[in-house]
Amino acid sequence: MKRFCLSAMLLAITLLAACAPAASQAHTATLFAMDTVMDLSAYGEQGEIALDNAQDLIRELEGLLSTTREGSEIYALNHGETVALSPSTRELLDRALALCGDTGGALDITIYPVVRAWGFTTEEYQVPDSQTLTALLDKVDYTQITLEGDSLLLPDGMELDLGAVAKGYTGDRLMELFRQSEIASAYVNLGGNVQVLGASPDGDPWRIGIRDPDGEGYAAVVEVTDRAVVTSGAYERYFEQGGVRYGHIIDPDTGYPARSGLISVTIVSQSGTLADGLSTALFVMGKDRAVQFWRTRDDFDFILIEEDGTVTISQGIENSFSFPGEQGSYALEVVRR
Repeated sequence: MKRFCLSAMLLAITLLAACAPAASQAHTATLFAMDTVMDLSAYGEQGEIALDNAQDLIRELEGLLSTTREGSEIYALNHGETVALSPSTRELLDRALALCGDTGGALDITIYPVVRAWGFTTEEYQVPDSQTLTALLDKVDYTQITLEGDSLLLPDGMELDLGAVAKGYTGDRLMELFRQSEIASAYVNLGGNVQVLGASPDGDPWRIGIRDPDGEGYAAVVEVTDRAVVTSGAYERYFEQGGVRYGHIIDPDTGYPARSGLISVTIVSQSGTLADGLSTALFVMGKDRAVQFWRTRDDFDFILIEEDGTVTISQGIENSFSFPGEQGSYALEVVRR
């Protein structure tokens, strides 16, 4: 028997309703883009105009970066066409390839054919046979991509998917737009990718709830200012076959869903692109490699939730992290440099 469950991405991370600020005029917008519902809020006199421009920007980026939309630059590249890359696509590809290298391939933007073979792009879920995966993995190697100027050379049979970084990049671009519009306080939830500008209008940090992967409600709360908060988890999208659950986060080394002992990874960073990409990469790495990787950098913090109920956080968010209400079944561990 095969069963599929798609948890609402909006619930993975969200602004806690109890702290929704009311000290300044709020302008809000909701749209469906990049295969998810997006909620945008901007505070102040220019908020309405800023949100109109923000929605235009989201549509523009979706039109460039979509893997499945005919006419997008990524779609064209995947179908063997020569494309003069737009500045936005070029910038994101450059950042994404750097992240692939930094993570040693735990993030690999050429994984798309393998993800498709599992049915996660079409909702026709299946467990591919080993021969199929072996053949597909021969085409998974970000190091074979050549990015020069506004051109990208993609080997035959290789396909790109920027889904692990596109919403994070969009969040970064929205923050830039809000700053240019003289918005001092803003909040966006791009289908689970939360990013905030400044503090909340009442001057306090934004309180972001991290979904409990084992049930309803929140496992944790983190307070942030000028940060992106992005979560990846096996509970978000999966199917079951033969009594085995298969999650959508694929390990580029094996071609199978990652089984790292982690069930949820949240990244907190000034960069939405970085947070988005690392939430996937650290999930693939597992706790030990993730902690080791964090110790080599100073541009992000994390919340790792393991299958055994252990919650591990990095020291940079120790004073802004809390459990909502009772700690419950989770055990907290803080790692330091």
